[in-house]
Amino acid sequence: MRKLRIYLDTSVISNLIADDAPKMMEYSLRLWSEIKEGLYDVYISNVVFAEIDACPEPKRTSLIRYIEDISYTESTMVDEAVDLAKQYVAEGIIPAKYQDDAFHIALATVLDCSAIVSWNFTHMVKLKTIIGVNSINLRLGYKEIEIVSPMSIVKEEEE
Repeated sequence: MRKLRIYLDTSVISNLIADDAPKMMEYSLRLWSEIKEGLYDVYISNVVFAEIDACPEPKRTSLIRYIEDISYTESTMVDEAVDLAKQYVAEGIIPAKYQDDAFHIALATVLDCSAIVSWNFTHMVKLKTIIGVNSINLRLGYKEIEIVSPMSIVKEEEE
């Protein structure tokens, strides 16, 4: 069976150490465990690394250690993704103030990922966004992309 190709946004990585959000942390850690088992082809972008670099210490170092512990493909923004992100913003799908969210979605789309995984329920994991993004993607010749939380893709716990 072919592995799911997933793009991780910064919120998933950040919630690996989010003691103040125990449920998000639990699901982020479960996803991380599945990633370490090799269940997914993982993509992390330079946008994510820039956001992590802006974190204060010791959080920044802790998050980098988690990333170093998995297998992933690092991707960089390409003109095609920048243009697609601008389209999401121009059509009001993502507010201009949150352009990095548009970059994450556009890059995951251009990389042909099955899903972008995020805890960002404000601008990304939201029905309006998913419908809008996929409408633009299809119109411009891209495939649809799922935008999901870690809760949506981790395996069910055995009862």
